[in-house]
Amino acid sequence: MRSAEQRHTTITSKRNARDKALGFAGPYLMNDHDVYTKATASEIVQRIAKGEWTSSQVLEAYIARSAMAQAETNCLTEVLYEDARKRAKELDTEFASTKTLRGPFHGVPVSVKDHYRIEGYDATVGFTAWANNPGKKDACLVSQLRASGAIIFVKTNVPQTMFAFECSNPLWGRTTNPWNDKYTCGGSSGGEGALLAMDGSAIGVGSDIGGSLRIPASYCGIYSLKPTAERVSSIGTQGRSSTRPGFEAVRSSHGPLARSVQDCDLFSRTIFGQKDSSHQNIPMPYQAVELPSKLRFGYYLSDGMIESSPVCKRAVLETVSALRKQGHECVEFTTPLNASAMEVFLGLASSDGYKKMLSHLDSDPMEDSLFLVTLGPRLPTFVRNLACWVAKTVLGDSLFARFFSLAREKSVSEFTDLTDQRNKITAAWYEQVWDQYGFDGIITPVQSLPVIPHGGSTYLAALAAATIMYNVIDSPVGTIPVTRVNPDTDQLPTDFVAGASGRSKVFDKRMYLGKNPVYDPKAMEGMPVGIQLVGKKWEDEKVLAMMHVVDEALGPRGFGPGSWKSRKTQ
Repeated sequence: MRSAEQRHTTITSKRNARDKALGFAGPYLMNDHDVYTKATASEIVQRIAKGEWTSSQVLEAYIARSAMAQAETNCLTEVLYEDARKRAKELDTEFASTKTLRGPFHGVPVSVKDHYRIEGYDATVGFTAWANNPGKKDACLVSQLRASGAIIFVKTNVPQTMFAFECSNPLWGRTTNPWNDKYTCGGSSGGEGALLAMDGSAIGVGSDIGGSLRIPASYCGIYSLKPTAERVSSIGTQGRSSTRPGFEAVRSSHGPLARSVQDCDLFSRTIFGQKDSSHQNIPMPYQAVELPSKLRFGYYLSDGMIESSPVCKRAVLETVSALRKQGHECVEFTTPLNASAMEVFLGLASSDGYKKMLSHLDSDPMEDSLFLVTLGPRLPTFVRNLACWVAKTVLGDSLFARFFSLAREKSVSEFTDLTDQRNKITAAWYEQVWDQYGFDGIITPVQSLPVIPHGGSTYLAALAAATIMYNVIDSPVGTIPVTRVNPDTDQLPTDFVAGASGRSKVFDKRMYLGKNPVYDPKAMEGMPVGIQLVGKKWEDEKVLAMMHVVDEALGPRGFGPGSWKSRKTQ
């Protein structure tokens, strides 16, 4: 274990190296650079193909903008500016000679979540113990993107262990939300969310084992696609499955974060079907789908565990209203399976008491965001049982007690029983939801809250239940920004009762009641709010097609390239 002095030296050295690399960025010049940063990745490729732009011109704009985003939010880890410039020049020379694009991402500046290995650069995941160990080979997805013409130019910050939906670690520090620095950008692909919201990258890639693509997308007002787990390779990522190699009870999914549905589509058309070196992902190429003129959507406003805030309900209802105006059918439904899925996830994830995941901390202090997540296994059995009894009997919260009781080490027999239960929940979801209702897609809140303040997940980790459901059953899910918090319309109803209809009284009170409730529409004014659009497993292309339908139905609403404005100038 490293001493405190060694840890401090490592942190200082890494941050100084990042600052030195950032020094090679030029200033962001609106008159020169806006034209490039306000273009989608798809538009960038089109303009380069026409000979109107060069890869180098585009890259310089995004380098300047990413440095600006870093100064605003602290979203970057490794900075590859000089290598990226060499790559851009190579692409420009090649295109000038051949007039042929290298591939679908020719000249597009791409950011990647920190855990993707890149030759010559660290993939620390925020652990000081993993610093100064540069990758010897690119991750498979990085290689695939480069082969398609992409220019990888920065890596982005993540929470400690990548098992939280805030974004802070001892090595790189805290990343803030670009719309309001009092709030988190989300996680675990949080640095990507902050960077893209500020147009600091044309498109980014991240991963998701419990909401890590969807939560930052919603918090930051961008788009994302969580594909079916096996559609995109995870080979070459540091700490696969949330820093627990070998944990495959819930599979991690890898996909794009972007500023348009078109760019999520571009990523999928390019990457789907490409084999990795170990032949572990499904070689299923992108298959275009033709949607019926009238779609049937299911929707719910709350997952039945935690009450959704008024603005998160409004985001769903505005989406439903927009779709109905276009002639689509939308049907509200409820299901008890969300809570069952959360139980299974908690049981499986804590099966080793989080020993493997926490072992990488070395001498790093544990971030507060991991407090409640990892508390159960750290307690003696009688204390954990007592806490469950108090929650159920004294506090009147049987749901909290159910969840907390599962946060402990498991025997092999218990682990396999939970895995079997996961499979039964998946089968039940198809039978009781997809088959019974005949939905094409499902619209849900991303979380019960639009965003949380820094430190919020210390006690509100269960908010991730809304996204975890679709990791357990391995559904492809798109995230679409819909609206923003408005204190005039999004106040809590005066007749609100914590824990009603079997919800968690503990979490409801923490979020909405007391002297300092987490949900504060006035403080959160202007924060983005998105929705999840869920499809059946392997129907990723249909989800993308439905994302186009939803996005067009909602119409212009202040999201996409060029939408970010500094609070100082608003």
